[in-house]
Amino acid sequence: MPYVNIRITPGATQAQKEELIAGATELLVKVLNKNPQTTFVVIDEVEREHWGVGGQSIAARDKA
Repeated sequence: MPYVNIRITPGATQAQKEELIAGATELLVKVLNKNPQTTFVVIDEVEREHWGVGGQSIAARDKA
């Protein structure tokens, strides 16, 4: 059973989240030939201060 976890920053609209779910499901169906009724797509909203790039937090990069 395929499971996809998408992490986004807060502020995405419900329509945008639905598009992400549809796109991830379509990818699983087309690439892995999975039944769309057996796929799970989870969207986690993660605050930017908990993200990092290149070993540095986003908050620290924004201040620089």
